[in-house]
Amino acid sequence: LLSCRLYCEEAKDPKRRSCQTVLAEALDVVVRSFAPILPHLAEEVFQYIPYKKGSEGVFRTGWINASSAWKKPGIEEAIEGACAMRDSFLGSISGKNALEYEVIIVIEPGLLFELMEALQAEETSSVSQLNEIMMASQTTLLSELPKETPSDANIIKGTFLINLEGGDICEQSSYKVIARPIAKAKCPRCRRYTAESSSTPCPRCLQVLAAGKGST
Repeated sequence: LLSCRLYCEEAKDPKRRSCQTVLAEALDVVVRSFAPILPHLAEEVFQYIPYKKGSEGVFRTGWINASSAWKKPGIEEAIEGACAMRDSFLGSISGKNALEYEVIIVIEPGLLFELMEALQAEETSSVSQLNEIMMASQTTLLSELPKETPSDANIIKGTFLINLEGGDICEQSSYKVIARPIAKAKCPRCRRYTAESSSTPCPRCLQVLAAGKGST
């Protein structure tokens, strides 16, 4: 998830920048957390953080002060739900390369489906947050099984309990996960199976490369 955003997206792409922001916030919290018991290490780490030039040091800039903007209702449940589906997917392919597969997630209309839509607005995507969590090359989010689903398809069923607002909103939702080998070729740049040919980058990578040439 992190490597794809950091190394495959354009330098100023919001996905890449948001990833860097999360890593910076995590580092700040971790360093301040162990500063009372490892003061010299914390101070050394803090002084070498490149974006904190001229800082007064970890002990003169206060304790952990996480912004309330990080707490968004439903985000934690959405990530946990997606991770539960990812575990079902990975369990169904028995240690094989997840990138060699596309995933179809089927959820009946309801709260869980809405949470997954927050991670993937499009029906099918290879670059959405949901697909990054699933670790597949492509993820499709549907409200019912596709009509062309083979009768012998390996359909993994599961449930997820959504608990929002301190228990005021609770909903047990079921989901189905179908994993099938993807028909596309491996992109030589991002290594996902999203290209038309193994010698040509996928559409996303072509767009990033074109933007990079235009800015030079």
